[in-house]
Amino acid sequence: MDKRIGAIIILVKDKENVQKLNDILSHHASIIIGRQGIPIREKGINVISLVIEGDQDEVSTLSGQLGRLEGITSKAVYAKE
Repeated sequence: MDKRIGAIIILVKDKENVQKLNDILSHHASIIIGRQGIPIREKGINVISLVIEGDQDEVSTLSGQLGRLEGITSKAVYAKE
């Protein structure tokens, strides 16, 4: 499969699963090019943006694992081919 560039935006509303989130991101470090975290303290939300390069299966696995975490929402987008 061809590798594609994309981004995943993660919204963390509940810090209870942050350790699980970090474990998942560490496990998929090979497809993560960059990571930026922005705390929005007045709203109680943290935003993490990832720039990724991976094939469809790698990105789907990462996105699926993130989607199963309580209090955490994520969305993946890809650059056009």
